[in-house]
Amino acid sequence: MASHKILVIDDSRVIRNMVKDMLPKGNFQVLEAKDGSEGINLIRQEHPNLIMLDFLLPRVSGWEVFEQLHAQPELRAPLVLMSGRKEEVTEKLQEPFEYFEFIEKPFEQRELVEAIKSAMSKFRNWPAPSTPSMGTEQVVAGNAEEIQALNDKIAKMQAEIDMLKKQMVQILTFIRQKFK
Repeated sequence: MASHKILVIDDSRVIRNMVKDMLPKGNFQVLEAKDGSEGINLIRQEHPNLIMLDFLLPRVSGWEVFEQLHAQPELRAPLVLMSGRKEEVTEKLQEPFEYFEFIEKPFEQRELVEAIKSAMSKFRNWPAPSTPSMGTEQVVAGNAEEIQALNDKIAKMQAEIDMLKKQMVQILTFIRQKFK
């Protein structure tokens, strides 16, 4: 039984097989996903120790998978982002890449091994889930405060509407008296 799991998310079977063949022999299992949706499901089920992610994927893009990894720390693992078009990656993610490694396709085995080592190192620098600028409790509290503020505004507006209705009745009564 393999103690480590490597997930390769790429729509190209050729790339998935190439990555599998290039990986150094070891005590790990290689999992494969052909699109981002399948990849996210495998991440949730298998909790891989390394994720190799193509940026351009069908159904759910690599960018969307990356966003989910970033937003849900429990899904994170060392990440190697792969693409044949680096400019599309840098449009969304600014260099230098702090918490993951990027490798441009096509790549050689040596480059892949170096990218994996770098991804492992960079992953250690990814802020822990407890250190984001606004934690879940703060977000929920912030939302509750916003809801209360909106409810207060609604109540104030309703009071103004009621006052305007009362004034309208008074004006109509005054006008009717003048026409009698």
